[in-house]
Amino acid sequence: MIALSVHHLSVNYDQTPVLWDVSFEVPQGLLVGIIGPNGAGKTTLIKTALGLVKPISGSVEFFGKGLEQVRKQVAYVPQRTSVDWDFPITAIDLVLMGRYGHLGLLKWPRKSDRAAAEYYLDIVGMRDYANRQISQLSGGQQQRIFLARALIQEADVYFMDEPFSGVDHGTEKVLVKLLKELKEKGKTVFVVHHDLNTVESYFDWVALLNMRLVGAGPLEEMFTPDNLNKTYGKSYTILDEALKLSQTKSSGMRP
Repeated sequence: MIALSVHHLSVNYDQTPVLWDVSFEVPQGLLVGIIGPNGAGKTTLIKTALGLVKPISGSVEFFGKGLEQVRKQVAYVPQRTSVDWDFPITAIDLVLMGRYGHLGLLKWPRKSDRAAAEYYLDIVGMRDYANRQISQLSGGQQQRIFLARALIQEADVYFMDEPFSGVDHGTEKVLVKLLKELKEKGKTVFVVHHDLNTVESYFDWVALLNMRLVGAGPLEEMFTPDNLNKTYGKSYTILDEALKLSQTKSSGMRP
């Protein structure tokens, strides 16, 4: 089954093109990296799919249906820098916000919902911080509770915008493990990602984007030097050298 279908999607910001005629499909049950340089339209692609940005043309479907028909099946983890962390709310209350789509209008969380929030906090290693104000958490801890908020939705499709940005190595390992477990359960996960060194070990599929779509498909077919050069242009030469140096160091060889 096709989890996500993007059809001829174009988006402008103040008459400036951000995405142009983007089309691709992604089967269910994959871990997908959305790759491209800064300003390539990666976040815009996610926000448009979620209905947060209106395109000038094109459409997005989930399992062959519009977003309004499957909204409860779609979860979102925004960039950590886009969140007001001074808002007076505890970690567990933030996680419970992910449950509101299942509760319906004017319904309060039940004991079972609170138990679910505690369960998912435990899953991400944050149970002991349930009653901590979110402003008192580290960057990695904040990212973990946002993942817990997405997990409690028990969705089928997850969008995560730079979930590894600004987190420590331990948190990144925890997040990657959880994302792979979601994939094993048949979920489809889309991750905006910048570190080319880890793409091959993290993802099954990639979507290479720089305003236009360079390519989307299985990692071994799409994550090639030619496609990366088309995606990043002249800057790829620098990225490629850095990638080779990193691989050389990790193998214990001298450059």
